[in-house]
Amino acid sequence: MLDAILRSSADGAVAQAPALIAGAWSNRGTTAERFGPYLRGVVSRAPQAQPADVSAVASYARRAAPAIAALAPAARAEILDRAAHLAVEYRDDFARMIARELGKPLKDGRGELDRVADTLHVCAAEARQIGGEVLPVAGWSRGVGNTALTYRAPAGVALAITPFNAPANLLAHKLGASFAAGNTTIVKAPPQAPATSAAVVALLLAAGAPVESVQLLHGGGEVGAALCAAREVSVISFTGSAATGAAVARAAGAKRLVLELGGNAATIVCEDADVAEAAGICARTGYSNSGQSCISVQRVYVHRSRFEEFLARFTDAVAALKVGDPLDPATDVGSMVDEQAADRVVTWTEQAAAAGATVAIGGTRDGATVAPTIVAHPPADARVVTEEVFGALVAVLPYDDFADVVAACNASDYGLQAGLFTRDIARILTAWRDLQVGGLVVNGSSNFRLDHVPFGGVKDSGFGRESPRPMIEDYTVVKTLMLRGMSIWGTQS
Repeated sequence: MLDAILRSSADGAVAQAPALIAGAWSNRGTTAERFGPYLRGVVSRAPQAQPADVSAVASYARRAAPAIAALAPAARAEILDRAAHLAVEYRDDFARMIARELGKPLKDGRGELDRVADTLHVCAAEARQIGGEVLPVAGWSRGVGNTALTYRAPAGVALAITPFNAPANLLAHKLGASFAAGNTTIVKAPPQAPATSAAVVALLLAAGAPVESVQLLHGGGEVGAALCAAREVSVISFTGSAATGAAVARAAGAKRLVLELGGNAATIVCEDADVAEAAGICARTGYSNSGQSCISVQRVYVHRSRFEEFLARFTDAVAALKVGDPLDPATDVGSMVDEQAADRVVTWTEQAAAAGATVAIGGTRDGATVAPTIVAHPPADARVVTEEVFGALVAVLPYDDFADVVAACNASDYGLQAGLFTRDIARILTAWRDLQVGGLVVNGSSNFRLDHVPFGGVKDSGFGRESPRPMIEDYTVVKTLMLRGMSIWGTQS
């Protein structure tokens, strides 16, 4: 099935993105077509889940869970390692599919598949580390003469709801960690990337995972809500907007949740920074995937003494980016997910300009492709400053005092990740302590992530951490064994 999904579009044909329900791939029922935002034509087609499909998936997952829990951690790890090798083997096929469905440049798609391979290898390594502990019960008088132990058991049924912007790697995180933990997983694919999502599911099965390990449904928000409400689901991992995350929480009720939501990432460039390096990094990471990343560089605060120098270097670096066909290996910036998203970026740029900002470059679009845009000196209440742009736009603002710029960064409702360019260790520690974010990148922009390092935010950016180790903790439950009258400790009181 992996070959059938990925290589069906090699000659420009429409890729079929089947559902996987109760152990069988299916294309039956009403289908929805995905229009490639750059190609402006149908690139993939997926069957839309009906209420009966949701019920069938939930019921099968409950029955399938014991079969996956019975797999030894070593067996799960070996399958995940094989899946990582397949990700490398099919790297170009995946990148081409991502470019067709989302307009993401081939170079970014290939980089995403490199991360998929890393993610799956780390999931494999973490599967081998799942264990428990012997508790120090004899340290208190009532515990003398007893022994207590714990281990981490699979939660049972996990639900993974993934976004479009990194459809392969974000699904690899959720599906890989859930399988490593010994769960069966229900995947709700993003409507914008149905074939890519189906291919990731097929990848795990091609690596030898039992068919009971995963199911896949396509559809809109109503399908996700129905799955969230299903009693069979034990834990939900969702990545997406803050508004949708709140809806997920309402639909889920009393379930374990991991929510990785939006961002409005800030990067601070201090007066002692290497401005040329900072400008180059911000140009590369502010427009990769057309800025459609929750940690993409959106706000850059530059010390006033270096502001004009940074803006000039940054503008030159952005002007050098190649914009165009995502299937061209030389392209740096492809299209956004759709024309509506592109129009939002242009509209917000125009609003900022009308309020006194300067558009240093960009501010236009061709269909869903937005010319990389720099908005300089926007007012503090402009939407490009206060809201998540999630597009090919970076706002550049001057600051005078470090405490004030930290406060400006913290004024956002979001708090996912920030960047800081400085050589001052005291300033680094101050920022790490005072910035209301889940992660700080020093001498790099906000848009940097290692997939084996805890990742997540505060405030409206969600809760929980996404990397294999903390995700496995979320996907497992602690079970305690109490041995009365049997002690490995001293028994004299």
